[in-house]
Amino acid sequence: MATVSASQTNPATATQNINGAEVLVRALIRQGVDLIFAYPGGCSMPMHQSLTFHRDEIRTILPRHEQGGGFAAQGVARTTNEVGVVMATSGPGATNLVTAIADAKMDSIPLVAITGQVPTTVIGTDAFQETPIVEICRAVTKHHYLVTDAKDIPRVIKEAFHIAKTGRPGPVLVDMPKNVQLAMFAEEPDYDPPMELPGYHPEVRRPHPNQIRQILAAIREAKKPVFYIGGGVVQSDAAAEFTKFAKKVNIPVAMTVMGLGGFPGDDPQSLHMLGMHGTVFSNYAVAECDLLLAFGVRFDDRVTGKLDEFVKHAKIVHVDIDPSEISKNKRAHIGVVANIKEVLQGLNAMVADEDIPEIDAWWKQIDQWKEKFPLAVKDSGDFIIPQYAISELNRQTRDRETFVAVGVGQHQMFAAQYFKFNEPKHWLSSSGLGTMGFGLPAAMGVQARHPDALVIDIDGDGSVLMNIQELATLKCEKLPIKIFLLNNQHLGMVVQWEDRFHDGNRAHTYLGPVDHPEATGDGAGGHYEETYPNFVQVAKGFGLEAAQVRSKKEFPAALAKMLASTEPYLLDIVCPYQEHVLPMIPSGRTVRDIITE
Repeated sequence: MATVSASQTNPATATQNINGAEVLVRALIRQGVDLIFAYPGGCSMPMHQSLTFHRDEIRTILPRHEQGGGFAAQGVARTTNEVGVVMATSGPGATNLVTAIADAKMDSIPLVAITGQVPTTVIGTDAFQETPIVEICRAVTKHHYLVTDAKDIPRVIKEAFHIAKTGRPGPVLVDMPKNVQLAMFAEEPDYDPPMELPGYHPEVRRPHPNQIRQILAAIREAKKPVFYIGGGVVQSDAAAEFTKFAKKVNIPVAMTVMGLGGFPGDDPQSLHMLGMHGTVFSNYAVAECDLLLAFGVRFDDRVTGKLDEFVKHAKIVHVDIDPSEISKNKRAHIGVVANIKEVLQGLNAMVADEDIPEIDAWWKQIDQWKEKFPLAVKDSGDFIIPQYAISELNRQTRDRETFVAVGVGQHQMFAAQYFKFNEPKHWLSSSGLGTMGFGLPAAMGVQARHPDALVIDIDGDGSVLMNIQELATLKCEKLPIKIFLLNNQHLGMVVQWEDRFHDGNRAHTYLGPVDHPEATGDGAGGHYEETYPNFVQVAKGFGLEAAQVRSKKEFPAALAKMLASTEPYLLDIVCPYQEHVLPMIPSGRTVRDIITE
C-alpha cells in the first residue's frame, strides 16, 4: 500500500483502488451505523469526503461543537441498543471530545469516538493541530487504538464496536492518522476479520443455579428487604424481567438516578430515587433494611454517603457484570458477576411461592414513612417553582412517548424527583461525571434517532449555556426538541450549598451583571424585570420558536403551546432562585442527617 495525496472521485461504487477513509466508512456501515455526529477538520477531511458518498446509508449530522457531537452520540446509545458514533479532527477537535468520552466511561455508555490525527511521519514533532489523544484519553476509555497501518482498519472497527457494547459498556477511541486514511487498497478488504483480543472475554461468566438459590434463600429469610437498582438494569435491557420478579416477591424498589425507569416510577412498590436527593422513605427503608438486593449498581458516594454507616446491619446481595465492582465499596455477602438480565431470568424461572417473604409489617412501616414524608409541591403563589413546573410537565405528557434529557444542577434533581419514568431508556442524565451542558446535545441525538417521539431537554440557565450553540443544529437539522428552561439566574445547586454550608455568601454563582445586588445574595427572589441573557432573543436568533413565562397561572397554557409545536421550541421559565432540592443528605453524612426543610 502506498500513501497518496488524494482520494478517489467516488470510491463508494469502487471495489478496488479505495483508500483507508473509504474502508473505515464501509466498516462502519457493516457495523450497522446509519447515524454519525461529525465535525470536520484538516486531519479528518478524507473520512468526511467518504461519508458524503454514503448519504443514503449514513446520516451525518454536523454539530456546532465536538462536545455536542459526543453527547448527541450518547443520546443515541442511551435510548437504543446501538453504539453511538462521533467523529472529530485532530488536536483541539479531539480534545473537545474528552469530556463526552469521560462522561460515557462514568455512566457505562457504548460509544465509538473516531478522531483524525496528523500523519504518522510527524507524530511527536508538535505538528500543527497535533495532540496525543490516545494518551490523553487512556484513563477515560474502555479501550483505545492508534491505527498506523491501513490494513488494520476493518479489524480495529470491528473490535471497537465489540468492546464498546459487550460486558460493561464503555467508550472506545479510534485515532486515525491522515496518511492512514489516504493509503490505497488494491482490492477491497475483508470486513469481518478475526479479532485479536486474547485477554477480553466479557461474556464468559453465567450465573450458577446455586447462586440463584442463594439469592432466593436470602429473600425468603428477610423481614425487611429492599431492592437497590441502577443503570445496569437499564443498560442490560432487564427492566421487564426485573419488574416481573419484583412484583412476584413484593419487595420495595429504590432506584439510583441511572436506574430511573428500570421499574415503573408510579407503581406503589416504587420508593423512587435514593441517595443524596432521594426520597426520605427510600433512604429510611435502605437504612433500616436487613437485606439489600443491589442489582446493577456500584455503591456510588451520592447513594451511600458515609460508607461505613451505609446498610451496616444488612446482608448485601450484589449482582454486576463488572467483577471489579463486587465488594469494591461495600463487602457483598453474596456477590454474583454476571449479566443482570440472565440473573433475573434465572430468578424468575426458579422463584416459588415459598420464596416470597412475609413482610406485611415492613410494608406498613414504609407506607407510614411515605405518608409522613411525601414528595409534595408546596404553594408558591404566582411564582413558578421548579417542582410545580416539572409536575405539570409530567401531567401534560403522560399520554405521549416522551424522552427527557437533563443538564446538571438543581433542575436535574427536580426532574428525577417529580417526573415519573415508567419505562427504561427514556431518561438521560449525566450522572457519574455530572457534566453541565449535557442535556441539549443529548436530546439532539435522541430526536435524530426517534424522530416521531416527544423529546424534552429540561435544563437550567447555567447548564444550557455550556452548549447553547447546538440550537443551530436543531434548526438546520429540523430536530423539534422542546427546551424546558428553568431560569433562576443562578448556578442553583452551588447556591444551595452556599446557603446551607457557607452562610449564603455568593461566590460567583449569580449569572447576571456583576454589579447587581443579587451577585452578593441581596436580590428580590427571582422575578427579574430582565433576565440575562434574554433566552427568547437568543433562541429566535437561531431561528427557533421561543417564549418566556413568569406567572404560575399562565404556565399551563404556555407549556401546552410549546408541546403542541412541531418546531424546536424554547420555553424560558423564570423561577425564584431560593428553592432548594430537598430532601438532602449532606455529602459524606448519613440518613440521620437528612435535611427536609
